[in-house]
Amino acid sequence: MRSYPAALAVLGLVTVGLAGCSLPNTADCSRPAVSDADVMDLIEVTGDADSEPEVDVFTPLRAPHLAFEDVEAGEGTAITASDQLVVVDVALFSGETGEPLVATPYDGDLSRVYPVSQWTQNFPGFDEALQCATEGSRVAIALAPGDIEPESAASLGLAEDDSAVAVVDVRKVYLRAANGANQFNSGTGMPTVVRAPDGHPGLIIPDGAPPAELAIQTIKRGDGPEVTGDEPVRVHYTGVVWGEDEPFDSSWEAQPASMTLDGVVPGFAQALEGQTVGSQVLVVIPPELGYGDQEQGAIPANSTLVFVIDILGLDAAPQS
Repeated sequence: MRSYPAALAVLGLVTVGLAGCSLPNTADCSRPAVSDADVMDLIEVTGDADSEPEVDVFTPLRAPHLAFEDVEAGEGTAITASDQLVVVDVALFSGETGEPLVATPYDGDLSRVYPVSQWTQNFPGFDEALQCATEGSRVAIALAPGDIEPESAASLGLAEDDSAVAVVDVRKVYLRAANGANQFNSGTGMPTVVRAPDGHPGLIIPDGAPPAELAIQTIKRGDGPEVTGDEPVRVHYTGVVWGEDEPFDSSWEAQPASMTLDGVVPGFAQALEGQTVGSQVLVVIPPELGYGDQEQGAIPANSTLVFVIDILGLDAAPQS
Protein backbone atom coordinates (compact mmCIF):
# COMPACT_ATOMS: atom_id res chain seq x y z
CA MET A 1 0.00 0.00 0.00
CA ARG A 2 1.23 3.49 -0.78
CA SER A 3 2.09 5.45 2.33
CA TYR A 4 0.52 8.73 3.39
CA PRO A 5 3.42 11.03 2.37
CA ALA A 6 3.41 9.64 -1.18
CA ALA A 7 -0.35 10.09 -1.41
CA LEU A 8 -0.56 13.57 0.10
CA ALA A 9 -1.78 15.26 -3.07
CA VAL A 10 -4.13 12.39 -3.88
CA LEU A 11 -5.86 12.71 -0.53
CA GLY A 12 -6.48 16.38 -1.17
CA LEU A 13 -4.60 17.95 1.72
CA VAL A 14 -3.68 21.16 -0.06
CA THR A 15 -4.46 24.75 0.78
CA VAL A 16 -7.72 25.75 -0.88
CA GLY A 17 -10.34 28.41 -0.41
CA LEU A 18 -13.24 27.49 1.80
CA ALA A 19 -16.70 27.34 0.33
CA GLY A 20 -18.24 27.75 3.76
CA CYS A 21 -21.56 26.20 2.81
CA SER A 22 -23.53 24.85 5.70
CA LEU A 23 -24.78 21.35 6.16
CA PRO A 24 -27.83 20.79 8.38
CA ASN A 25 -27.85 22.57 11.73
CA THR A 26 -26.66 20.45 14.61
CA ALA A 27 -30.12 20.45 16.19
CA ASP A 28 -31.54 18.82 13.04
CA CYS A 29 -28.53 16.63 12.34
CA SER A 30 -29.43 13.00 11.82
CA ARG A 31 -28.19 10.28 9.49
CA PRO A 32 -29.17 6.70 8.71
CA ALA A 33 -26.93 3.97 10.06
CA VAL A 34 -26.79 2.63 6.50
CA SER A 35 -27.94 4.51 3.41
CA ASP A 36 -28.31 1.51 1.07
CA ALA A 37 -28.07 -1.95 2.59
CA ASP A 38 -28.00 -3.71 -0.79
CA VAL A 39 -24.76 -1.92 -1.69
CA MET A 40 -23.13 -1.91 1.72
CA ASP A 41 -23.78 -5.64 2.23
CA LEU A 42 -21.10 -6.12 -0.45
CA ILE A 43 -18.50 -4.53 1.83
CA GLU A 44 -17.25 -5.88 5.16
CA VAL A 45 -15.01 -3.75 7.39
CA THR A 46 -13.23 -5.30 10.35
CA GLY A 47 -10.40 -4.46 12.69
CA ASP A 48 -9.77 -2.10 15.57
CA ALA A 49 -10.95 1.43 14.82
CA ASP A 50 -7.62 2.77 16.09
CA SER A 51 -5.81 0.86 13.35
CA GLU A 52 -5.96 0.67 9.59
CA PRO A 53 -9.10 -1.27 8.65
CA GLU A 54 -9.34 -4.63 6.98
CA VAL A 55 -11.84 -4.56 4.13
CA ASP A 56 -13.40 -7.49 2.27
CA VAL A 57 -15.20 -6.48 -0.94
CA PHE A 58 -17.48 -8.63 -3.09
CA THR A 59 -15.65 -7.94 -6.32
CA PRO A 60 -15.96 -6.48 -8.79
CA LEU A 61 -17.95 -3.82 -6.95
CA ARG A 62 -20.12 -1.73 -9.26
CA ALA A 63 -21.67 0.89 -7.00
CA PRO A 64 -24.69 2.41 -8.78
CA HIS A 65 -24.51 5.46 -6.53
CA LEU A 66 -22.89 6.70 -3.35
CA ALA A 67 -23.70 4.59 -0.31
CA PHE A 68 -22.39 4.60 3.25
CA GLU A 69 -22.68 2.80 6.56
CA ASP A 70 -21.62 3.69 10.08
CA VAL A 71 -19.55 0.66 11.04
CA GLU A 72 -19.14 2.33 14.41
CA ALA A 73 -21.09 5.40 15.52
CA GLY A 74 -19.35 7.84 17.83
CA GLU A 75 -20.99 10.10 20.37
CA GLY A 76 -18.92 13.23 19.86
CA THR A 77 -19.42 16.46 17.93
CA ALA A 78 -21.15 16.14 14.55
CA ILE A 79 -19.84 17.38 11.21
CA THR A 80 -22.30 20.06 10.16
CA ALA A 81 -20.45 22.32 7.71
CA SER A 82 -17.89 22.05 4.94
CA ASP A 83 -15.57 24.57 6.62
CA GLN A 84 -15.55 22.66 9.91
CA LEU A 85 -12.17 21.39 11.10
CA VAL A 86 -11.68 17.66 11.52
CA VAL A 87 -8.99 15.05 12.06
CA VAL A 88 -9.66 11.89 10.07
CA ASP A 89 -7.87 8.76 8.95
CA VAL A 90 -8.79 7.49 5.50
CA ALA A 91 -8.13 4.19 3.71
CA LEU A 92 -9.07 3.62 0.07
CA PHE A 93 -9.62 0.29 -1.70
CA SER A 94 -10.23 -0.73 -5.29
CA GLY A 95 -13.78 -1.74 -6.09
CA GLU A 96 -12.47 -3.87 -8.96
CA THR A 97 -10.04 -6.00 -6.95
CA GLY A 98 -10.67 -5.12 -3.31
CA GLU A 99 -6.97 -4.36 -2.94
CA PRO A 100 -5.81 -1.39 -0.83
CA LEU A 101 -4.87 1.76 -2.76
CA VAL A 102 -3.70 4.35 -0.23
CA ALA A 103 -4.12 5.26 3.42
CA THR A 104 -3.24 7.88 5.98
CA PRO A 105 -0.71 6.80 8.65
CA TYR A 106 -3.15 5.61 11.36
CA ASP A 107 -0.53 6.59 13.91
CA GLY A 108 -2.75 8.36 16.46
CA ASP A 109 -1.50 11.84 15.54
CA LEU A 110 -4.36 14.29 16.18
CA SER A 111 -2.44 17.34 14.99
CA ARG A 112 -3.32 16.93 11.30
CA VAL A 113 -6.28 19.29 11.30
CA TYR A 114 -8.03 20.21 8.03
CA PRO A 115 -11.45 21.53 7.01
CA VAL A 116 -13.88 19.01 5.55
CA SER A 117 -13.76 20.98 2.28
CA GLN A 118 -10.16 19.92 1.71
CA TRP A 119 -11.28 16.29 1.61
CA THR A 120 -14.39 16.88 -0.48
CA GLN A 121 -12.37 18.76 -3.09
CA ASN A 122 -10.90 15.45 -4.29
CA PHE A 123 -13.60 13.18 -2.89
CA PRO A 124 -16.92 14.99 -3.46
CA GLY A 125 -18.80 11.89 -2.30
CA PHE A 126 -17.48 12.52 1.22
CA ASP A 127 -19.75 15.59 1.43
CA GLU A 128 -22.87 13.43 1.64
CA ALA A 129 -21.27 10.42 3.32
CA LEU A 130 -19.89 12.45 6.26
CA GLN A 131 -22.91 14.70 6.71
CA CYS A 132 -23.76 14.57 10.42
CA ALA A 133 -21.11 11.91 11.12
CA THR A 134 -19.86 12.21 14.69
CA GLU A 135 -16.46 12.18 16.33
CA GLY A 136 -15.48 8.60 17.09
CA SER A 137 -17.29 7.12 14.08
CA ARG A 138 -15.92 4.69 11.48
CA VAL A 139 -17.74 5.19 8.18
CA ALA A 140 -17.56 2.79 5.23
CA ILE A 141 -18.31 4.44 1.89
CA ALA A 142 -19.03 2.93 -1.52
CA LEU A 143 -17.82 5.49 -4.05
CA ALA A 144 -19.49 5.32 -7.45
CA PRO A 145 -17.84 6.72 -10.58
CA GLY A 146 -17.99 10.50 -10.16
CA ASP A 147 -17.66 10.42 -6.38
CA ILE A 148 -13.90 10.88 -6.79
CA GLU A 149 -12.51 13.83 -8.73
CA PRO A 150 -11.33 12.46 -12.12
CA GLU A 151 -7.69 13.50 -11.80
CA SER A 152 -7.48 11.98 -8.33
CA ALA A 153 -9.15 8.79 -9.53
CA ALA A 154 -6.64 8.49 -12.37
CA SER A 155 -3.72 9.02 -10.00
CA LEU A 156 -5.02 6.10 -7.93
CA GLY A 157 -5.13 3.90 -11.02
CA LEU A 158 -8.93 3.91 -11.24
CA ALA A 159 -10.66 3.87 -14.61
CA GLU A 160 -13.51 6.25 -15.37
CA ASP A 161 -16.16 3.62 -14.64
CA ASP A 162 -14.45 2.11 -11.57
CA SER A 163 -15.95 2.18 -8.11
CA ALA A 164 -13.93 2.40 -4.92
CA VAL A 165 -14.37 1.83 -1.20
CA ALA A 166 -13.30 4.32 1.45
CA VAL A 167 -13.17 3.87 5.20
CA VAL A 168 -13.10 7.13 7.15
CA ASP A 169 -12.27 7.12 10.86
CA VAL A 170 -13.43 10.40 12.37
CA ARG A 171 -10.85 11.06 15.08
CA LYS A 172 -11.75 14.60 16.10
CA VAL A 173 -14.37 17.18 15.14
CA TYR A 174 -14.01 20.81 16.15
CA LEU A 175 -17.02 22.99 16.80
CA ARG A 176 -17.90 25.33 13.96
CA ALA A 177 -19.04 28.02 16.39
CA ALA A 178 -19.55 28.35 20.14
CA ASN A 179 -22.45 26.14 21.20
CA GLY A 180 -22.59 26.77 24.95
CA ALA A 181 -25.52 27.97 27.02
CA ASN A 182 -26.34 31.66 26.86
CA GLN A 183 -25.22 33.55 29.97
CA PHE A 184 -26.74 36.62 31.63
CA ASN A 185 -24.37 39.57 31.91
CA SER A 186 -25.42 42.69 33.81
CA GLY A 187 -22.50 44.95 32.90
CA THR A 188 -23.43 48.27 31.29
CA GLY A 189 -21.44 50.16 28.70
CA MET A 190 -20.13 46.96 27.14
CA PRO A 191 -20.28 46.16 23.42
CA THR A 192 -23.16 44.04 22.12
CA VAL A 193 -22.59 40.73 20.35
CA VAL A 194 -24.94 39.90 17.47
CA ARG A 195 -24.93 36.63 15.52
CA ALA A 196 -25.76 35.49 12.02
CA PRO A 197 -27.76 32.23 11.68
CA ASP A 198 -24.53 30.28 11.14
CA GLY A 199 -23.10 31.61 14.42
CA HIS A 200 -20.83 34.23 12.84
CA PRO A 201 -20.73 37.05 15.43
CA GLY A 202 -20.55 40.78 15.00
CA LEU A 203 -19.89 43.62 17.44
CA ILE A 204 -21.81 46.81 18.14
CA ILE A 205 -19.58 49.27 20.00
CA PRO A 206 -21.46 51.75 22.23
CA ASP A 207 -20.85 55.47 22.20
CA GLY A 208 -18.74 56.90 24.98
CA ALA A 209 -15.49 55.99 26.64
CA PRO A 210 -14.39 52.36 26.96
CA PRO A 211 -13.90 50.63 30.31
CA ALA A 212 -10.63 51.68 31.93
CA GLU A 213 -9.82 48.14 33.09
CA LEU A 214 -9.83 44.76 31.39
CA ALA A 215 -13.45 43.64 31.03
CA ILE A 216 -14.38 40.03 30.27
CA GLN A 217 -17.86 38.58 29.77
CA THR A 218 -18.73 34.97 29.05
CA ILE A 219 -21.57 35.23 26.52
CA LYS A 220 -21.99 31.47 26.06
CA ARG A 221 -20.59 28.88 28.45
CA GLY A 222 -19.53 25.58 26.91
CA ASP A 223 -19.16 22.26 28.66
CA GLY A 224 -15.93 21.19 26.96
CA PRO A 225 -12.37 20.99 28.29
CA GLU A 226 -10.83 23.97 30.08
CA VAL A 227 -8.32 26.26 28.42
CA THR A 228 -5.24 26.03 30.65
CA GLY A 229 -2.48 27.06 28.27
CA ASP A 230 -0.99 23.57 28.24
CA GLU A 231 -2.30 22.99 24.70
CA PRO A 232 -2.89 25.43 21.85
CA VAL A 233 -6.50 26.56 21.63
CA ARG A 234 -8.44 26.74 18.37
CA VAL A 235 -10.67 29.81 18.11
CA HIS A 236 -12.68 31.99 15.79
CA TYR A 237 -12.40 35.67 16.66
CA THR A 238 -13.41 39.11 15.49
CA GLY A 239 -11.49 42.18 16.64
CA VAL A 240 -12.60 45.83 16.57
CA VAL A 241 -10.88 48.98 17.79
CA TRP A 242 -13.12 50.82 20.26
CA GLY A 243 -14.72 53.72 18.37
CA GLU A 244 -14.51 52.00 14.96
CA ASP A 245 -17.29 50.24 13.07
CA GLU A 246 -15.35 47.72 10.98
CA PRO A 247 -13.22 44.84 12.29
CA PHE A 248 -9.47 45.14 11.91
CA ASP A 249 -9.22 41.34 11.83
CA SER A 250 -11.49 38.29 11.75
CA SER A 251 -10.68 34.60 11.44
CA TRP A 252 -14.21 33.98 10.17
CA GLU A 253 -13.09 34.99 6.69
CA ALA A 254 -10.56 32.12 6.63
CA GLN A 255 -9.95 29.25 9.06
CA PRO A 256 -10.08 29.15 12.85
CA ALA A 257 -6.80 30.19 14.41
CA SER A 258 -4.62 28.00 16.59
CA MET A 259 -2.91 30.02 19.29
CA THR A 260 -0.99 29.68 22.53
CA LEU A 261 -1.63 31.90 25.53
CA ASP A 262 1.93 33.16 25.46
CA GLY A 263 1.60 34.07 21.78
CA VAL A 264 -1.15 36.70 22.12
CA VAL A 265 -1.44 40.03 23.91
CA PRO A 266 -1.94 39.70 27.70
CA GLY A 267 -5.58 40.80 27.69
CA PHE A 268 -6.51 38.21 25.06
CA ALA A 269 -4.72 35.48 27.02
CA GLN A 270 -6.50 36.44 30.25
CA ALA A 271 -9.85 36.30 28.46
CA LEU A 272 -9.17 32.73 27.31
CA GLU A 273 -7.54 31.19 30.37
CA GLY A 274 -10.01 29.19 32.46
CA GLN A 275 -12.73 29.27 29.80
CA THR A 276 -14.14 26.07 28.34
CA VAL A 277 -14.51 24.73 24.82
CA GLY A 278 -17.89 25.76 23.41
CA SER A 279 -17.77 29.15 25.12
CA GLN A 280 -18.07 32.56 23.50
CA VAL A 281 -16.16 35.32 25.25
CA LEU A 282 -16.35 39.10 24.90
CA VAL A 283 -13.29 41.04 26.06
CA VAL A 284 -12.41 44.73 26.14
CA ILE A 285 -8.65 45.16 26.36
CA PRO A 286 -7.13 48.46 27.52
CA PRO A 287 -3.96 49.61 25.71
CA GLU A 288 -1.57 48.46 28.43
CA LEU A 289 -2.81 44.86 28.02
CA GLY A 290 -2.91 45.15 24.23
CA TYR A 291 -0.36 46.83 21.96
CA GLY A 292 0.26 49.83 24.23
CA ASP A 293 1.71 52.89 22.55
CA GLN A 294 2.82 50.92 19.50
CA GLU A 295 0.93 51.09 16.21
CA GLN A 296 0.16 47.59 14.98
CA GLY A 297 -0.89 47.46 11.33
CA ALA A 298 -4.38 48.94 11.11
CA ILE A 299 -4.49 49.37 14.92
CA PRO A 300 -3.49 52.88 16.07
CA ALA A 301 -1.25 53.35 19.09
CA ASN A 302 -3.01 53.43 22.49
CA SER A 303 -6.07 51.63 21.16
CA THR A 304 -8.63 49.83 23.28
CA LEU A 305 -9.36 46.51 21.60
CA VAL A 306 -12.61 44.56 21.58
CA PHE A 307 -12.74 40.87 20.69
CA VAL A 308 -15.51 38.29 20.53
CA ILE A 309 -13.94 34.84 20.70
CA ASP A 310 -15.51 31.45 19.99
CA ILE A 311 -13.56 28.59 21.60
CA LEU A 312 -13.82 25.62 19.22
CA GLY A 313 -11.40 23.07 20.61
CA LEU A 314 -7.94 22.29 21.95
CA ASP A 315 -5.17 21.22 19.60
CA ALA A 316 -2.96 18.21 20.09
CA ALA A 317 0.78 18.61 19.88
CA PRO A 318 2.35 17.09 16.74
CA GLN A 319 3.88 13.68 17.30
CA SER A 320 7.67 13.73 17.25
